[in-house]
Amino acid sequence: MSVKTENITIEDLINKVKLYDESPEDLNLIRKAYEYAYKKHFSQKRITGDDYITHPLNVAWILTGVNADADAICAALLHDTIEDSDSTYDEIKNLFNEDIAKIVDGVTKINRLKFSSDSEQMAANQRKILVGLSSDVRVLIVKLADRLHNMRTLYVLSEAKQKRKAKETLEILTPVAHRLGMYKLKSELEDLSLRYLNPEAYYDIVEKLNLKKTERDEAVGKMLDEVSNLLNEHNIPHEIKGRSKSIYSIYNKMSKGKKFEDIYDILALRVFVNTEQECYLALGLIHSKYKPVPKRFKDYIAMPKTNLYQSLHTTVFGIDGQLFEIQIRTYEMDRIAEYGIASHWSYKENKSVNMKDQMEQKLEIFRSIIELNEDSSTPEEFITNVKKDILFNDSIYVYTPKGDVIELPKGATCVDFAYRVHTEVGDKMIGAIVNDNIVPFDYTLKTGDIIKVNTSKLSKGPNKDWLNFVVTTHAKNKIKAFYTKREKDENLSRGTDIFEKALRRRNLPLNETIDEYLDTILDTLKLKDLDDLYISLGSGKYSISSVMKIITKKENPAEKLIKKIINNPKKPGLKNDVLVEGMNEIKVSLSGCCKPIPGDNIIGYITKGSGITVHRSNCKNIIDLDERLINVKWNEAVSKKFPTDLLIYTTNEDNLLNIITSASAHNVLIESITTITKSEFKIYSLTIMVENTELLEKFMRDLNNLKFVNKVERQVN
Repeated sequence: MSVKTENITIEDLINKVKLYDESPEDLNLIRKAYEYAYKKHFSQKRITGDDYITHPLNVAWILTGVNADADAICAALLHDTIEDSDSTYDEIKNLFNEDIAKIVDGVTKINRLKFSSDSEQMAANQRKILVGLSSDVRVLIVKLADRLHNMRTLYVLSEAKQKRKAKETLEILTPVAHRLGMYKLKSELEDLSLRYLNPEAYYDIVEKLNLKKTERDEAVGKMLDEVSNLLNEHNIPHEIKGRSKSIYSIYNKMSKGKKFEDIYDILALRVFVNTEQECYLALGLIHSKYKPVPKRFKDYIAMPKTNLYQSLHTTVFGIDGQLFEIQIRTYEMDRIAEYGIASHWSYKENKSVNMKDQMEQKLEIFRSIIELNEDSSTPEEFITNVKKDILFNDSIYVYTPKGDVIELPKGATCVDFAYRVHTEVGDKMIGAIVNDNIVPFDYTLKTGDIIKVNTSKLSKGPNKDWLNFVVTTHAKNKIKAFYTKREKDENLSRGTDIFEKALRRRNLPLNETIDEYLDTILDTLKLKDLDDLYISLGSGKYSISSVMKIITKKENPAEKLIKKIINNPKKPGLKNDVLVEGMNEIKVSLSGCCKPIPGDNIIGYITKGSGITVHRSNCKNIIDLDERLINVKWNEAVSKKFPTDLLIYTTNEDNLLNIITSASAHNVLIESITTITKSEFKIYSLTIMVENTELLEKFMRDLNNLKFVNKVERQVN
């Protein structure tokens, strides 16, 4: 295929625009834009050696192919003036108009971005950033035309630069053209990219196409005549063209294992009619004469693609038994199929604002297409994150001091920005400066803000209160992860202290005891290593008495008390919720301070005269005790609901109680609820009845998924 750049003059451009826009005002504006660009680019040269003005002229020429309006044509002529000369946004706005200035400014911002397609996720993110910076869809159309002309002259660059530019085009820009439905432009970009990325494959396909060209042209010609005669016989006005398969689409099919000879839709026809009804009439006539291939019929008229594409596709056994792909569409459908979203800029046909609004709505379809790459542990959490961060929020685009673009959901704060840059930046953050002004941590960012985050090595980490205002799941997860690690470190330190104190009280040497008993302790308690033992002691998962029992192998005071209780049972035959050493004749009660429920790690505390009180293992009231503690376990035969307390942190909105209470499932009962109001947020205290921790955690997840809920935690009195 030819990559020759056109030697366009301003007169050529004006004459081409006149074919669809004869307004003297528009034509004068285009000529004025050319003269301004010519002056600003005077003496500048392209790498090809051509005067620089040839580039904007060619970009504008490409846009005439989609009947672009005068503002878009002017913007194409001016698109490099801000970047490559002393022109300013205000100057272009004053000399031309605000729309033209915004398009030029948008293309300039995109050109300043450092695009890279090192990974699929990065390419997806950058595609969305590119679209996000395009407040007017004409920014994208001008950018695509700009890239197409640059690809046509790519031969002047070094091989390494050719491949880098072709890869960027293929992975970042052609998907944008595809989403906008601009297939003609997309197809040429793909073919040119393949030519530089894999020239051997490209020229191999070109050679194969040329070898069979005469035969194919003859077969397509015969089939075209037969189908045309068939439609004429039934008085259906039409036009038929042979359709060539793009080199890149052939390459894609061959890459998936198909042989060149097996790619049947190289033989293809496109039928144009006037109405949608005639599309289906033509299809019926073609199927009545030529047998269709099963499962190869697609009705994109009844069910259009998201980028507005409409057409009927069928594959039939044509003349000499050869397979032909036939597309049937109206002329209007073909205009949309070739030029996609750009085809809606029919300015001279319809000047209404609604046309622009409709097209911008279609652009939103593309804006919403991106995968959310967050730390989601479950599919449910992933869906929740998508709803919170994508579906229910518009995106904003802000800058680092170096000019890198960061995408965030609307409502994001400086803390969200810090964690999106890097986890350590968020953890060490001590302040923020936005547009050269010091702002609070919860300052709400807006598109175009430039943010500098101040950090300090002396920072003790993120503030837990940040969870009340950050909006991205990413930031919330990183803050929670920091405190999970800190809690682990604290449990490690606390457990070490508990263990060493217990040994000192018994006059047992630390190192010798660890050497002699560690393996036995780990094996008995099913732990990994010494740190795991310390963390288990610090968190209350195991009591120090259970560890000492393994070491001393002596009857501890708790066992003596148990024997007394067993010998003098208070309530014989009682079926307890919790079992002690497998027996159920002992008086056992659940503590009111931590309110354990089945599924919690628990420990028993022997009271004087009141049997055994059961606590959660990490209850602060017993965590440092090692005397009068006894191992207990839940009675699996008991099935009932138990009380426990929750704290719910929410935004400071009214009428949230009904929504919170409606979140309770049939297996969770809310016994009481009280409200604690604070200046910036509210806290609700709930007492609920629930069967076990599994159902409790599900209820807490349901609450967390509510849009206004920042955090849910169990309460310990």
